[in-house]
Amino acid sequence: MKHRLMTALIAGLITSTAHAGSAETGRMEGMLSVNGAQIHYVSVGQGTPMLLLHGYPLSGELFSRNRDALAAAGYRVITIDHRGYGQSVAPASAPGDLATYAADALGVMDQLNVPKAIIGGMSMGGPIAFEMWRTAPQRFTGLILINTLANPAGIVEQHIWKGMAQKASTFGPQSLAPELLKDMLTGMTRMNRPADAAFLTGIVKQASVAGDVAGATVLATRPDSIPTLKTITVPTLIIEGVEDTVYPPEFSMKMMQNIAGSKLVLIPGAAHAAIYEKADAANKAIIDWGRANSFR
Repeated sequence: MKHRLMTALIAGLITSTAHAGSAETGRMEGMLSVNGAQIHYVSVGQGTPMLLLHGYPLSGELFSRNRDALAAAGYRVITIDHRGYGQSVAPASAPGDLATYAADALGVMDQLNVPKAIIGGMSMGGPIAFEMWRTAPQRFTGLILINTLANPAGIVEQHIWKGMAQKASTFGPQSLAPELLKDMLTGMTRMNRPADAAFLTGIVKQASVAGDVAGATVLATRPDSIPTLKTITVPTLIIEGVEDTVYPPEFSMKMMQNIAGSKLVLIPGAAHAAIYEKADAANKAIIDWGRANSFR
């Protein structure tokens, strides 16, 4: 753990130095010390802040096809790696839970001097965004929910996540890729665009075992956020892949029905990682929604 923490710290310093002269592009990247962890972030653009939270067991690179397009449309797009994922590192004593992930994201906003933002969460990022709303609704200018849901995990789903945690502990983070990629991308994409599957597999392999276990526990034990939906008062966009088998469109429809004034965009030919698999369609949905709500 000490070696990994030192490596991450050095990488953060190198990264920050490498991008120190790129102010004209609006891109910053580095490590932030947040709540005892080292959180990796990327910020692209100089407009309306938008913080995007990845799902399990991925990293901020899930949004690699969204950052530039949204920045060009007038947003400052910030992505983070949750503690234990991507390049972020957490102490062994605090691998992460729902409240910690939410506090980390708010802490990143604080350190980047972002008082308010459009906050978006994909899959596990959804429950984190709901927790942020319950904790600090004044930090939201808008909400984007991507292939996620507000329901608590049922008995079958709880055991699926417990199995993921056990497999990661026994065989390592890389062992989760075959379990997850069949749901992240449609069969057509996996066959015709193998580089997409390889990219997401690489992200899955970056996670730590502790991160995989912590995230799986969060998903298995997440609270019922259905009551939270009715309290949401900011413009809300819901993006859903039609072929998502993890959290199918019915869950997104339920969220739309419970969030006043929310908009649901269904993306054909996309599975659970619709934001990456059909990035152009997802970007258009976000940009159109933003214009309709006068964000840009």
